[in-house]
Amino acid sequence: MADERFDGQFLHMAQYTEGGVRGLVDVFFSFLRRKTDFFTGSDEDLKEAKKVARELVDERFEHHAKIAYAEADSKKKEKARQQKKLEEQRERERKRIEEEAKAPKIVEVSEEQAAALEKENSEKKAAGDAKGFPELKEQKPNCDEEEDEEDKNLLKPNAGNGADMENYQWTQTLQEVEVRVPFRLPKLKSRDVNVKIQKKRLYVALKNQEPVIDAEFPFEIKQEESFWTLNTGTLTINIEKVNQMEWWSHLVTSDPKINCKKVNPENSKLSGKKRACQSKKAHKVVRKTPSKSKIPVYVQGKPTTDQKLDELLVTATVAGLMPIHFFIVEKLDGI
Repeated sequence: MADERFDGQFLHMAQYTEGGVRGLVDVFFSFLRRKTDFFTGSDEDLKEAKKVARELVDERFEHHAKIAYAEADSKKKEKARQQKKLEEQRERERKRIEEEAKAPKIVEVSEEQAAALEKENSEKKAAGDAKGFPELKEQKPNCDEEEDEEDKNLLKPNAGNGADMENYQWTQTLQEVEVRVPFRLPKLKSRDVNVKIQKKRLYVALKNQEPVIDAEFPFEIKQEESFWTLNTGTLTINIEKVNQMEWWSHLVTSDPKINCKKVNPENSKLSGKKRACQSKKAHKVVRKTPSKSKIPVYVQGKPTTDQKLDELLVTATVAGLMPIHFFIVEKLDGI
């Protein structure tokens, strides 16, 4: 372990010694020459004493040089790792911005163009009906019915399972939270932004301005894995969660909460099995045929009776699987 007891004295000496490190080393050897027998030993064999002194200096030099080189190499590797990570994060951010730019946009059309599009769609629908195939429609479960009394004051999540606040927007997956603060200043530089990401608190502000966010997180985060970027005036903050098995109901404790029961895991590309904050309402499994129909239903290539099908549906629901929809069509002639 490095001996730091005399660092203060050596720093004081370095400040008042001319020549920098060379002068400090010269003062040290001058002290050994004047106040010790480091160079001469017992004066019986001056050559041997000089040899011993040189070996001691060389041995201590090599020892500390080895430590210094190892520390420098470790810092260099860590810097390269951090730089690579930053480049990967910037590349992901660049791709995300490009994908958003390619997203479909609403285009205003004239009445004539709208009439032409409507006519074209009608013709395609008529052509499909002429082939004799019945139209299949999926009956989606209504998750908004019978809303709990305690959930009426909660916000509905946005498309990213977060919320759109007055001055910023946040979205989330089970693993991370993304915050976007549009400052709307294209020439904004990183030195103009003050961002502090702590384990339990987030601070965001422009220099010499009132903070946009200054409050505690609802849960602890991985500070070393969280970062922020600035692109054309928009500040993006990526926050890594510690507990990656539940949804956040708000970004910071001062914000209003969202209804976690209405979080859509498909937006996050996550399995419904991992949701810790999930809806208590059971999704209904829908069969699009009368209960006493004798139309054969095929499960994994084998015909199944109505009773067996009902057992399969109940088993799938109890097991906690995602809602299953069976579409049953009448058997066509020749099939």
